[in-house]
Amino acid sequence: MTTNDVNNLPKNKFNAFLASFTSESIMLGILLAIVGGLLDAYTFIGKGGVFSNAQTGNIVLVGVYAFEMNWSRAVLHLLPIFAFIAGVITSEIIKKKHSAVLISKWEHMVLVFEFIILFIIGFLPNSIPDSIVNISISFATSLQYCAFKKLSEYPYATTMCTGNLRSASQAAYTAFTKKDHEAAIKAVSYFLIIFSFISGAFLGGLLTFSIGDQAVWGADVLLLLSLILLELNKGQQ
Repeated sequence: MTTNDVNNLPKNKFNAFLASFTSESIMLGILLAIVGGLLDAYTFIGKGGVFSNAQTGNIVLVGVYAFEMNWSRAVLHLLPIFAFIAGVITSEIIKKKHSAVLISKWEHMVLVFEFIILFIIGFLPNSIPDSIVNISISFATSLQYCAFKKLSEYPYATTMCTGNLRSASQAAYTAFTKKDHEAAIKAVSYFLIIFSFISGAFLGGLLTFSIGDQAVWGADVLLLLSLILLELNKGQQ
């Protein structure tokens, strides 16, 4: 090995990392799962106990508050559900229209859109109702949910964990009972995403208690990093 070869090792490793950083890569999944956990903790702790990502929790709470005839609380948890639906529709529009804004992949456009929404939220004054913030974040996270649905060839979610937990448990059972190496890799991948989501929730709680409303920018840092790496990967192709 020559001196030039030694000097090129870090560059070659970085290029290899970039080549592997795709919209379905485990590294991107980890970053986006951290974003998902952070935003759920942010809205739950700092914005009235509402889940921005896990609409199942909001649906349950709508039913509970409706039973109690606490209509104001029911509506509070109903609004993020409608925002999530609007985000799903918007993601389909972006998928069809992204080329009009000179961005090669619609998933990248989704990250840009999500970044802008969260960046603006960080500047909103305390006088803005929590429901507006929760609706905006639910809309943004639904875009992320729709754009990034595959981890290699495995279906997964970066904004909630129930499906990931089921898939991880099934894969782990197959790996242990059948000594299946591929199933073991699949289980590890899912558990990494779940652990990343938990880490994001911890980070979101820590930032929300420490800096308040601007904690949402922690998610923006991760989204920006993800977008930069995806764009650098595009340049490698």
